[in-house]
Amino acid sequence: MRRVTSTPRPNWEEKVEERGLTWHSGQQPYWNESAFYEFTAKEVDILEAATNELEKMTLAAAQHVIDNKLYARMGIPENAIPLIEGSWEAEPPALYGRFDLAYDGVHPPKLLEYNADTPTSLLEAAVVQWYWLEELFPKRDQFNSLHERLIALWKELTPYLPGGRVDFCSMDDREDGMTVTYLQDTAQQAGLKTSIFPIDEVGWNGEAFVGPDDGPLGAIFKLYPWEWMVREKFGQHIGKDGTVWIEPPWKMLLSNKGILPVLWELYPRHPYLLEASFIGPGLMMSWVKKPLLGREGANITLHQPGKDVETPGDYGAEGFIYQDCAPLQSFDGKYPVIGSWIIGHEEGNAAGGMGIREADTPITTNTSQFVPHLFD
Repeated sequence: MRRVTSTPRPNWEEKVEERGLTWHSGQQPYWNESAFYEFTAKEVDILEAATNELEKMTLAAAQHVIDNKLYARMGIPENAIPLIEGSWEAEPPALYGRFDLAYDGVHPPKLLEYNADTPTSLLEAAVVQWYWLEELFPKRDQFNSLHERLIALWKELTPYLPGGRVDFCSMDDREDGMTVTYLQDTAQQAGLKTSIFPIDEVGWNGEAFVGPDDGPLGAIFKLYPWEWMVREKFGQHIGKDGTVWIEPPWKMLLSNKGILPVLWELYPRHPYLLEASFIGPGLMMSWVKKPLLGREGANITLHQPGKDVETPGDYGAEGFIYQDCAPLQSFDGKYPVIGSWIIGHEEGNAAGGMGIREADTPITTNTSQFVPHLFD
């Protein structure tokens, strides 16, 4: 694994916009093709195997939380418990997730967290970096079958979607909007009927959830966190009708940082895990304090002997976990995090590709840049 300096394509802004990436620039470019990460085929095999193993482990951890009623430790409200347990037993459709991994090409990948409910950076990983590869390095490869896997999974899920239809919604911002627009496109390519609208246009008519046209919603993909939904006024109605929610409510177990100490209790000293605890850092010399329900690197404390680094934010009311510091390797002064995607939950075959975000510090935030990759 190495970081390679590269010359951006002429008119790269127009080229990524053609692929749907409209938020490529801000105070600094979000999409960064002035460098790329190069891997060996063996390193990609290692990442793929780690992702499949972590998927198996996290599903076992979810079962452990349910069996032992560990909801309070994870800050999960009581009204969410029947939704979690009911959806876990019913096994409704589930689409995707993203493991964030620390990896340097030398040591085993280490799980930083699991974005199992509302992961973004999908369009960049599935499409935008693929066309970058095709234009600049057509004879090389990329760990990326995301687009094809999504279409295939939608086809597989069609019998579970009433009327062969799925509606898409999110908050009304560019990144979330383009992510659900891309997912809508994959569903249409799979032959599904679709529509798309802001989530604040979802309503309750007394009997069922309805869309902007007041028609009942059979299946809906929502890029909106479950921990927000169950605390909102209409959350009391979830589960009272036949609406299929994607992702299903049980995903709130895995998107919660509390799954990290649960994993450590189940698999102590596992090579893919970092020590984690609900109660404090214990004997950890360097550690990270994370809110159970934090997002985009907010409200993080990175402690190293003699030095603390904190990020601002509005999270942490539900509590925190402590996690051992990952051995993040600096590449040219940048700290990359591997976003390793799973599509579906087929045991041993869920891993579907990766994207890389890098930051100037060991804390990945919403200003971190997406950098493409390839391998031989």
